Amino acid sequence: MVDKLVNSEANARRIAMVEGCFGSSGHPLGIPGRVLVGEGVLTKMCRKKPKARQFFLFNDTLVYGNIVISKKKYNKQHIIPLEEIKLQPLEDDGPYRNGWLICTASKSFAVYAATATEKAEWIAHINKCVEDLLRKSGKKPLGEHAAVWVPDAEANVCMHCNKSQFNVLNRRHHCRKCGAVVCGPCSNKKFLLPVQSAKPLRVCLTCHDVLTKSKNLGGPNVSLSKYKISVIPFLTVLNIGFFSNQDGDLSMDSSGEDDEDDDDDPENLSSSNEAKFYGEIQK
Repeated sequence: MVDKLVNSEANARRIAMVEGCFGSSGHPLGIPGRVLVGEGVLTKMCRKKPKARQFFLFNDTLVYGNIVISKKKYNKQHIIPLEEIKLQPLEDDGPYRNGWLICTASKSFAVYAATATEKAEWIAHINKCVEDLLRKSGKKPLGEHAAVWVPDAEANVCMHCNKSQFNVLNRRHHCRKCGAVVCGPCSNKKFLLPVQSAKPLRVCLTCHDVLTKSKNLGGPNVSLSKYKISVIPFLTVLNIGFFSNQDGDLSMDSSGEDDEDDDDDPENLSSSNEAKFYGEIQK
């Protein structure tokens, strides 16, 4: 069905509308062979708190942005090649329902749909597009993905030393290998993670030790599989310590680690807009 939409006027019109909504701040999306497969609002788990984001699934890429005016204007466009994406469903837990992880080489995060049906549709369509794209290109799925960051509010104590409390002077940092929230002294080393960046990135002492040992032994860039992995309501993190910020204090942000997804939304919407998919999945 996607192939039939490639040269259709309806597809060209939809893509042009998406480009118009992003305006000059977005990149051109109307390239030959590209098809808009689906669109809708998903709640993205950002570093500070969950926020509504508009998502567009194309047959070769996933695009999302901040909602300025629903269905009229979006900004802060993000483009993720589907070849890099791997999905991991999340179990429902309390208020966090109908979610899954979108894992890529440079960034991984959790999103939530309004209903279980929408979740199933998003996952099925994304996986089908990834499968078709890899089959046509002959490429293999990416073997390593960036860690999902633990949100700031979920740790008021360093998840490495379990002692250092965060405050105005002692800022939060994120390990780029495991995603844990750690203090400065527990993340004062860097390591080259080629899949994520050409520059050495901040890692916690535990990850630095494991990565250094692996490098010295001439082994590959390990995934820290010897540590126990636990799934908490909205993401997967290393089980090296977990503390809830019961005060709900979000003022102590990660130092020097601003995420543009955390910018205040001009319009704060919930993921109530029903997703639309164009064409059935061919089994």
